[in-house]
Amino acid sequence: MVLFRSFVFLLVLYLLQGSDTSLVRLNNNGYEGIIIAINPGVPENEALIEKIKDMVTAASTYLFEATERRFFFKNVSILIPDTWKEKPQYKRPTHESYTHADVLVAPPTLPDRDEPYTKHFKLCEEKGEYIHFTPDFVLGKKQNEYGPAGRLLVHEWAHLRWGVFDEYNDDEPFYSSSSKRIEATRCSTDIIGVNRVYKCQGNSCVFNKCKIDPKTKLYEKNCQFFPDKDQTEKTSIMFMQGITSVVKFCNKQNHNGEAPSLQNKKCEFRSTWEVISNSEDFKNTTTMVESPPSPVFSLLRIRDRIVCLVLDKSGSMGGYNRLNRMNQAAKYFLLQAVENGTWVGMVHFDSTANIKHELIQIISTSERNMLLNSLPTAAGGGTSICRGIDAAFQIISKRYSQLDGSEIVLLTDGEDSSAKSCLDKVRESGAIIHFIALGPSADLAVIQMSNVTGGIHFLASDEAQNNGLIDAFGALTSGNGDISQKSIQIESKGLTLSDNLWMNGTVIIDSTVGKDTFFLITWLKQQPIISLLDPNGTPINISTVDAASKMAYFSIPGTAKVGVWTYSLQAKANSETLTITVNSRAANPSVAPITVNAKMNKDTSSFPSPMIVYAEVLQGYIPILGANVTAFIESSSGKTEVLELFDNGAGADTFKDDGVYSRYFTAYSENGRYSLKVRAHAAANTATRNLRHPPNRAAYIPGWVVDGKIEGNPPRPEINKDTQTNLESFTRTAIGSAFVVSNISTFPLPDLYPPSQITDLEATPDGDMINLTWTAPGDNFDVGKVKQYIIRISGSILDLRDKFDDALQVNTTDLLPNEANSKETFTFKPGNISEENATHIFIAIQSVDNSSLTSKVSNIAQVALFIPQGDTDEIHPNPDEIHPNPNPGISISFLVLLVVGCVVLVSIILSGTICILNKKKNPNRPRTAF
Repeated sequence: MVLFRSFVFLLVLYLLQGSDTSLVRLNNNGYEGIIIAINPGVPENEALIEKIKDMVTAASTYLFEATERRFFFKNVSILIPDTWKEKPQYKRPTHESYTHADVLVAPPTLPDRDEPYTKHFKLCEEKGEYIHFTPDFVLGKKQNEYGPAGRLLVHEWAHLRWGVFDEYNDDEPFYSSSSKRIEATRCSTDIIGVNRVYKCQGNSCVFNKCKIDPKTKLYEKNCQFFPDKDQTEKTSIMFMQGITSVVKFCNKQNHNGEAPSLQNKKCEFRSTWEVISNSEDFKNTTTMVESPPSPVFSLLRIRDRIVCLVLDKSGSMGGYNRLNRMNQAAKYFLLQAVENGTWVGMVHFDSTANIKHELIQIISTSERNMLLNSLPTAAGGGTSICRGIDAAFQIISKRYSQLDGSEIVLLTDGEDSSAKSCLDKVRESGAIIHFIALGPSADLAVIQMSNVTGGIHFLASDEAQNNGLIDAFGALTSGNGDISQKSIQIESKGLTLSDNLWMNGTVIIDSTVGKDTFFLITWLKQQPIISLLDPNGTPINISTVDAASKMAYFSIPGTAKVGVWTYSLQAKANSETLTITVNSRAANPSVAPITVNAKMNKDTSSFPSPMIVYAEVLQGYIPILGANVTAFIESSSGKTEVLELFDNGAGADTFKDDGVYSRYFTAYSENGRYSLKVRAHAAANTATRNLRHPPNRAAYIPGWVVDGKIEGNPPRPEINKDTQTNLESFTRTAIGSAFVVSNISTFPLPDLYPPSQITDLEATPDGDMINLTWTAPGDNFDVGKVKQYIIRISGSILDLRDKFDDALQVNTTDLLPNEANSKETFTFKPGNISEENATHIFIAIQSVDNSSLTSKVSNIAQVALFIPQGDTDEIHPNPDEIHPNPNPGISISFLVLLVVGCVVLVSIILSGTICILNKKKNPNRPRTAF
């Protein structure tokens, strides 16, 4: 049995490799299973569907040529919300849902903010989450500003599928090149254009020459690059795909390694084509000879939600209070989490399966109570997962001819060697399997069922105070519903009490939630004394006490009062375990609630490979900054690791202030499953909404140079940071899918983890000194404290990057490292660098830990030694049209000096000639003295 279980464990790990939320698969060079989902908030407009088809069709052709005849879009599902009218051509989705959408067509993040972007917060080469297009963009109303929709889809697809980054940088739009000129950040440098400040007042707009900032020695803040409309350069799609001539990605030969582009910063100066060529997609395909077929589209409309609970009541469920905990969690799901309008059925299984309740549509509390009375009351028998699933299929088939899109919530705590026998049937059924594993022995093979059907996999340990089982059921909200209808978890915590029999605390109800607010209290032994006070101090009466299930709950009528709710729970028995869970819904359908989403960077890991925890805190699509975010990672045996997460752009965090809080996780304690839970909270006025433009967004084209004249586009809406308002206090909790770790050794091991790479090094000049700032890494990635820093400088960015150990080292004797995620500062006076004619000093850092393990070399910061050359009228006689120097072999300075020298020489010759002639005419003329 042990050998068989080990084989199954390894098989599951193999099958899960590379799994993610997207259902896209590559088949014979064509991408299948692409989902483009129209948000329920988008008004019905059939033209939008036709424009989506046009966009994808054009993108497929463009993608095929851009990837050297390698990739194309094969089939695409367009997911239509249930707020749109039913039509005969609309089919029922199978595994497709908003949760798995690759492209979201949704209202803009803020009014008039139609910028396309890709939600991608992982590392280089890792897949993104989704692409966000607005209806106006898809309808072609923003083509001048962003270029054709089909081309831009390819730009964003490269972010999403291959994990490349933009070859521009709005934070660093210009840089000083090795040619001693100020250049626009771009790839390739053969893209020509003009640098101008674009100012509009009313209907009048002017273009002024860019001035050089004496502090940065680059162009002033509002200077922008205006590309020529007509170009001959073919690269690069990740810079500005809207230029007609651009049809390729930058490769190793034409890549601009000097520019401070996000691609250079995040992908270690590799070109976008190098990253794409290293992807699994590229490795598993060959160039096509024939042209690809046009994409095939399916129109799918969201239907009523169908859920069948398949609950394990085998003998093992009688231990560790599992059966009662399952019933508590299932009641919580039926009372609060599942949405009105959902069809719900129930199956119990042990070695056989019994249909306990046919599908019933939840309209009121009456239907909910009928289902509550169908939960199992006793445990016994063996375990047959496939029979339980078959019974669920029977229930659903009685009402619907197809299983497509129906959901099965499968909970089990035991092993079942026959579970794999129905995997193919499950795969072909069209149903979605959500798997909740209870305890350390739940069958690993069932993970694959949820993986192949687009379901979710959760783990709940036997440590009841961690509240994992209730959290898992609470997370099973609709993947297709409007966010305003979803149940949102405000709080989830528990304690095992011994000496102190009190569990006291507060719960914050903020103004974005409050509808259908639900407080759930559970206990292990005896009902505690329960007190709940609203923000005014008014006691709230308990709605229901369920003594048999050892739970009580409060249902707050209407909309709960905003503010701090206070609870006190007094246990009546020693070693009592108490939990409290609070859920609510959006108070106003027109105001997006604050939400938290949690996930790991991958579903499986093999020791010692590190993993990364991510928690995204949002209001709608707007990131929330300044929250305190903590992750709780629990093994199947109940051991919990606690990690504080950061949104500081350092260590595991890719972008600062994007609302995604991150941290490395390496504290593996055992092989097997782990669960993830995240808690986010903020006091009043400590968190803010980030109204800045999102990262990985399409380049906004400020205008085009046409026939030597600039044709400006409407200025991009800018956000004044001073108008950003602070948020009220709030709390949220959320769980992520379970993940599996293997190959953990039981023997002591040496230090395996180096410090994380410093990615936010900045340098500023201060007289003859240079000030450096960066975020401290840790002894193990971003945990602990490093032993020392090695700082080196060079006059050549390429030498510092490629030959770091040979560069001049700065004396850091007095630099004592701080704890990870602290802010470090250091000031030094640069020595004489060896490179002649250097325009900049380039600086980089490497960290060393106590085991002498070294980090990767940091990002490269720079300080200008003198002001580089900007644009001059001598080079560009037409002030409205500026192009790069057509003959880079002859420097501008040389030409200027040559002209001046010639003038001086001619003047000397003329002066000498005149003097000689004058002397001949007046030989006795007296001299006049001053």
